[in-house]
Amino acid sequence: MATPNDAPPEAPGDAEVALIARAVTQLARRLRSKRPKSSVTLSALGMLSTLHRAGPMPAVDLARAERLKPQSLSRLIARLEKEGLISREPDPHDSRALIISITTAGKLALRHDMQARRDWLGMALGATLSPEERLKLTEAAFYMLRLVEADLP
Repeated sequence: MATPNDAPPEAPGDAEVALIARAVTQLARRLRSKRPKSSVTLSALGMLSTLHRAGPMPAVDLARAERLKPQSLSRLIARLEKEGLISREPDPHDSRALIISITTAGKLALRHDMQARRDWLGMALGATLSPEERLKLTEAAFYMLRLVEADLP
């Protein structure tokens, strides 16, 4: 049976975890509120972003990257392909698989959505934080990305 003394000394405390969770949640909510009205859904935005960042990939890899079940991914892929935001091509190495790619229209939709949020965030950072504070926040962003990308349950 684990006891409080079993935790490593560097384990974060509840207050620290709660503060980070609150800050991330509130910033995400604020950024979502700045999305253009004509934007794609958040799940579509996530998929387009992954494809833009990582490049074309098989659907199974895309499902893993987006942490989606294959059934959910299939519906989303069909919708985005119909809208012209992604394309599906046969995998030259596996005739059973398809490679999913973002199209030019998909890149434009992604850029349109991201730009509105980046504009607000840039304005807020400049108006609210000192250069030193912005540097600290940028460093913290790298740590948050490590958390997101960690292969944890």
